[in-house]
Amino acid sequence: MPLIYCVEDDENIRELVSYALQNQQFDTRTFADSEAFYPAMEEALPDLILLDIMLPGESGLDILKNLRKNPRTAEIPVIMLTARTSEYDIVKGLNIGADDYVTKPFGILELISRIKAVLRRSGKTAKASAHLQCGDVRLDSLKHEVTVNGEAISLTAKEFELLHYLMLNAGIVLQREQIMESVWGFTYAGESRTIDMHIKSLRQKLGEGGRIIKTIRGVGYRVDEG
Repeated sequence: MPLIYCVEDDENIRELVSYALQNQQFDTRTFADSEAFYPAMEEALPDLILLDIMLPGESGLDILKNLRKNPRTAEIPVIMLTARTSEYDIVKGLNIGADDYVTKPFGILELISRIKAVLRRSGKTAKASAHLQCGDVRLDSLKHEVTVNGEAISLTAKEFELLHYLMLNAGIVLQREQIMESVWGFTYAGESRTIDMHIKSLRQKLGEGGRIIKTIRGVGYRVDEG
């Protein structure tokens, strides 16, 4: 279970992030400032840090600088949380060594998706994401294989990519625009029919296993974790 640290002075945001991440099976610890954060880093290193820029005392950017200078913490992925939207502030954080950023107010689903993406890029979830299981459906991204109750299912490359994306985000409602951008590489409202047809084909090929794919009317799709 990946360990996530969140350094954020707003108590409401800390509680929201903690609740949402724990529901996604992340082990989560939150801190209001650097004074509470640094001792925790001595006890255990997290797999990823959510770091607010505007903090009382030491700023998030200064904390990030210290993390990158220390060989023990230099490789820990960091996502900056910021109310600032100017290009200068965003670029400054990225240049110091942030892996990504999310501007406030943010949607919790977007935050979770970004966390999972950064963890995948950093290799923190390489083993976990290579073998995914939802209900009776098992996906092996290394072998490019999908089975339902142990029986191999033949999928097209795009069907496999779509199922992989849905299963990586199991339990999260994904909008059609998100799916189109992540799987097809672009967004265009008129192409939502393409997604619907691929979902229909996936359900048919998965047979009983196709029940894990739920339609959320007016929004998109969700895969149940089973």
